[in-house]
Amino acid sequence: MSQPLLIEHDDGVDRVTLNRPEHLNALDPALIDALNTYFQGLQRNRDARVVVLKGAGKNFCAGLDLKAAMARRAGQQEPPGVTESLDSQRRIADIVMLMRRCPQPILSLVQGAAAGGGFALALASDIRIATKSARMNCAFIKLGLGGCDIGTSYFLPRLVGVSVASELILTGRFIGAERALAVGLVSEVVDDDKLDQAAEPYVEAMMTASPVGLRLSKECLNMSVDAGSLEAAIAMEDRNQVLCSRSEEFSEGIRAFLEKRKPVYIKR
Repeated sequence: MSQPLLIEHDDGVDRVTLNRPEHLNALDPALIDALNTYFQGLQRNRDARVVVLKGAGKNFCAGLDLKAAMARRAGQQEPPGVTESLDSQRRIADIVMLMRRCPQPILSLVQGAAAGGGFALALASDIRIATKSARMNCAFIKLGLGGCDIGTSYFLPRLVGVSVASELILTGRFIGAERALAVGLVSEVVDDDKLDQAAEPYVEAMMTASPVGLRLSKECLNMSVDAGSLEAAIAMEDRNQVLCSRSEEFSEGIRAFLEKRKPVYIKR
């Protein structure tokens, strides 16, 4: 049986692939557990500096594997209780919270379907690149559920504004790649066969940054999105710059800049 999540470590870059292409990379218990385990393990991981997340085959992730979920429920006499349902719900939500807490920037490569929970994974990433075939939606409201799930009510308004977020959450309609680019949901739209290639300049630029500076930059962005004031955001920025300026990485970064070469940072 194939692994639901493939992880390839390449000199500071983790290339992570949702590996259920025959099921549109839908989230079943094994894949949910694998994602939780992986992102939890990043918290103190200094070897991985950047994460590239993608789906195997022609789709990113079609959300929860409803067929598998219904098959499991078929043998039950009664629907699961509130506690069991909440535990199942939180196991999926934990993934996006771990994605935001991990210090590594996450670049998602979105092709084909990114629906429901799959859309949530893309939203929880730091940068998104889409192919022309990409179609994303908050599928939840189409299933008799509330439209807000797995962090979408938090991420979407911050990325595209309340009006577009309301449209997507309340209708469940798909947003295509070109419109996603126009509203700032993705950074770039490329041909389907150019997706991996398009990611490399982003990865290279982040790998050129000092490791501690990159980690603190993601943390500061997270804090500033919810900061109560300009003063709070600047206080975080000032703290980070003082920390970075006292590191050996700063000295190497300055030398490399003056010598017009790429910096070489010591692994820590």
